[in-house]
Amino acid sequence: MDLQTLTYLVVGASFALYIGIAIWARAGSTKDFYVAGGGVHPVTNGMATAADWMSAASFISMAGLISNMGYGGSLFLMGWTGGYVLLAMLLAPYLRKFGKFTVPEFIGDRFYSKSARAVAVLCLLVASITYIIGQMTGVGVTFSRFLGVSNDAGIYIGMGIVFMYAVFGGMKGITYTQVAQYCVLISAYTVPAMFISFQLTGNPIPQLGLGSTIAGTDVSLLTKLNMVVKDLGFSEYTSQVPGSYLNMFVYTMSLMIGTAGLPHVIVRFFTVPKVADARYSAGWALVFIAILYTTAPAVAGMAKLNLHATVNSAVGLETDASGRMAVNPAVISANADLYATEASLVYEERPDWMKRWERTGLLKWEDKNGDGRIQFYNAATKDPAALAKIEAAGWKGSELTVNADIIVLANPEIALLPNWVIALVAAGGLAAALSTAAGLLLAISSAVSHDLIKSIFVPDMSEKAELMAGKISMAFAIVVAGWLGLNPPGFAAGTVALAFGIAASSLFPAIMMGIFSKKMNKEGAIAGMLAGLFITLFYVFAHKGIFFVKGTEYLGLIGGANSFFGITPEAFGAIGALVNFAVAFIVDKMTKEPPEHIQALVESVRVPRGAKMIDGAH
Repeated sequence: MDLQTLTYLVVGASFALYIGIAIWARAGSTKDFYVAGGGVHPVTNGMATAADWMSAASFISMAGLISNMGYGGSLFLMGWTGGYVLLAMLLAPYLRKFGKFTVPEFIGDRFYSKSARAVAVLCLLVASITYIIGQMTGVGVTFSRFLGVSNDAGIYIGMGIVFMYAVFGGMKGITYTQVAQYCVLISAYTVPAMFISFQLTGNPIPQLGLGSTIAGTDVSLLTKLNMVVKDLGFSEYTSQVPGSYLNMFVYTMSLMIGTAGLPHVIVRFFTVPKVADARYSAGWALVFIAILYTTAPAVAGMAKLNLHATVNSAVGLETDASGRMAVNPAVISANADLYATEASLVYEERPDWMKRWERTGLLKWEDKNGDGRIQFYNAATKDPAALAKIEAAGWKGSELTVNADIIVLANPEIALLPNWVIALVAAGGLAAALSTAAGLLLAISSAVSHDLIKSIFVPDMSEKAELMAGKISMAFAIVVAGWLGLNPPGFAAGTVALAFGIAASSLFPAIMMGIFSKKMNKEGAIAGMLAGLFITLFYVFAHKGIFFVKGTEYLGLIGGANSFFGITPEAFGAIGALVNFAVAFIVDKMTKEPPEHIQALVESVRVPRGAKMIDGAH
């Protein structure tokens, strides 16, 4: 069966499964719609949480970023997994004990203020809408490449699928759909990785294969990869750090606390019956997440080696008689000159996978020296030896542009894996994007219907009317998300990291202070959230130029690119969080403390039943 037909069948079957689950688990009450009735099993919720949290960024982009950044890409692994541990240990049990439906509801009740609730809704909407742009973009990319439809048509189809299982099913439908989506996406991620690891190293376990020797040689895979990228003018793969160590640290912190502040993940801990179940759920989710996150570095390294093997024959990997990627030990052993002209690929002889990805625009070739060959190297290298080889070969610049987002999706094609594996990867990419999009849309919907309409504007609304308002809000949010996917703003490439930064600078500090500082008052919380949100948006937009000249950078306003100690806009969320904390505590000291019943409420949420209070009394 040809690849296109097989892909339609696999993706179509996954969509039918999602819709069938949504029909079976449709929401009949507001509690079903917001928190799946509060009776989800911890293991089931852990799997759904993993799918909700592992977005298109985790499935499609993360390995590509690590592949491009090398060691520096580990900040995504440390930030996102570390943030989940932070969420599981410091926030989830207490928020579950508080017993509310949404993050704005917690902030509004804890800080005894409708204004605080409204500001939390604003922060949630900005973070969630920013995040969802990346999900819809991922849906469009996957559809356009694997299903033979345009990017726009793919987004429309994705909107329709999410509408069917999210609007009718609410959190209940989304939860059980996400369990199925997790099974699809984790299979789609690990199966190709096992194939490729076995091809290159003879070890089918990718996590071990990354540290193994290349089959038939005594050269380790990472050593060979370092040799390849250094010979092509790049930094060593296992040690390169983009920017400064300070930026890497701040970026990691921004992703970490941003993860702990994401509302669509936090709300999942309200769906289990008990506080203890929230802890078990968090532990199971970490197990399910770890399967993908420990595989990602192997996928990144092996994909980079296979990509260079396609373009540069001197790498030492080639297609064998059976059509599979194989190792040529003679070339591996020899110190081949990768800058020899004959070592580069003739463009007309490029493999089929390159032709297919060229049609998406995510892979481009420009023949700068007119020799009809593909030169792929670091054109910005400062290495004198590399520059001498480049000049001697008559090259005029790197001619191949590879978008990081294609690394995971194209990896099975580069390695010439069976068509069913490629089709599975397409279904996995869509599952990752749609599962997170659904969670974000529910967070947006509940913020509008429950936290704005019901709690602020129409407090006497009936449950039936609130449920209808939630579904209408969800439908409207899907339309907005689709429009943003079809017309992404100029900063779309960094939307996922920016979303984490916004959550880090606005919601995370308010939640932390709401749980661990019984003296924090409403004035401090509101001032802190607004200060953190706006200083982060200012820094981002001053660099990206969104408010000033669309599509260009406007740097004069704050003194140059990354002008604050070399920190990039995507990493600035951690600085915004510090501003949030500082402003909140300053304003808190200048205003009166919270009422006694609020302080007692915070104490009761934080202290386990049966424990002695701070003063020693029972």
